[in-house]
Amino acid sequence: MTTNNKITGVDAMTAPTTFPDLDTIYLAAERLKGVAVHTPLQENLNLSDRYGANIFLKREDLQVVRSYKIRGAYNKMASLSADALSKGVVCASAGNHAQGLAYACRKMGVHGTIFMPTTTPNQKVKQVRMFGKEFVDVELIGDTYDDAYNAAMVYVDTHESTFVHPFDDVLVMEGQGTVGLEILRDANVKIDYLLMAIGGGGLASGVSTVFKQLSPKTKLIGVEPLGSPSMKISIDEGHVIALDKIDKFVDGAAVKRPGDITFEVCRKNLDRVLLVPEGKVCTTILQLYNEEAIVAEPAGALAIAALDLIKDEIQGKNVVCLLGGGNNDITRTEEIKERSLLYEGLKHYFIIRFPQRSGAFRDFLNVLGPNDDIARFEYAKKTNRETGPAVVGIELKNRDDFEPLIQRMQEQNIVFEYLNDQPNLFQFLV
Repeated sequence: MTTNNKITGVDAMTAPTTFPDLDTIYLAAERLKGVAVHTPLQENLNLSDRYGANIFLKREDLQVVRSYKIRGAYNKMASLSADALSKGVVCASAGNHAQGLAYACRKMGVHGTIFMPTTTPNQKVKQVRMFGKEFVDVELIGDTYDDAYNAAMVYVDTHESTFVHPFDDVLVMEGQGTVGLEILRDANVKIDYLLMAIGGGGLASGVSTVFKQLSPKTKLIGVEPLGSPSMKISIDEGHVIALDKIDKFVDGAAVKRPGDITFEVCRKNLDRVLLVPEGKVCTTILQLYNEEAIVAEPAGALAIAALDLIKDEIQGKNVVCLLGGGNNDITRTEEIKERSLLYEGLKHYFIIRFPQRSGAFRDFLNVLGPNDDIARFEYAKKTNRETGPAVVGIELKNRDDFEPLIQRMQEQNIVFEYLNDQPNLFQFLV
């Protein structure tokens, strides 16, 4: 059963009329038996000690497709008629939704066509084909998600297939909402805070629907990347906002425009939305791997990364962080490490203009502290000039070593330009 609610803040012609409902989330849980794994809710001792709270992780990275996306995709498909299924299903995705749909197609014996940008890493394309086997066709088209989405829409119109939206579909939200049922079933304490990532808002919509009715005193907090705050801005403005430009690093949560339905549900149910810098997400990914042997993708680590923003208010509280996925491409490790070091103030880039004479580089080495390390050096000697520019990256052991380094460079008359705070130049380095 779905409920009809009055809508405000969006155009009446596009306003959604149905929302996720607790009764149908229970039905979704029945459909998902034997398909989605009931993932564990685990207390994390390291995080609990760090924040002086009882921190629990809902481990959706241990799902069969290493993310919660199977829940929504399967629930949507299991609700379609036999006639609709015979015409196949379609999605556009470069990530977890594609893998979830592919696995659902294989389980149900339904043909699926998945449109992905040509820029999608081969690892993800292979995973989709592996999960879907002969039931899935992968179409690589265009350079962006929008290109893939437009091609999917043309295919849907031509073949009368059903498009399975990654988030803005009530049945998809209700499938994701089964995560909330499992959390409440497994928790042996009152949950004071629940943190969950927001991309388009499907997960937050489904889970918050469960908690609003079954655990109404729990503080529900959505988390977005700082570089793609589409839901927070939309809620702040009172209507759906489409961003012109976003940082795509946290790919599973980097969405220019939230859904119409998810926007209404999230602004009604969530207590707040927090924004986390991408560099902080990278630090969290590395900590989870090094301390817990947990492989988390950027969107999967978002909720845990947000704990620093509320550390003062959660002391002594019971806090659940929804770890949404573990599909992290190992080829991104160097970028993750780099972004973490930059965020933590441990890596700094300069353009240094060396006098073109013998011993100039040796003079520069004398300004480095005992724990400072040159991590990057690019220099081209220009014999017809008095100075030659070099791009130098310096890695520190402690962020407090930065100011003394700058002071020594100034005292030794080193001519330099600091690049970390110049995004137009810095983007060519990172």
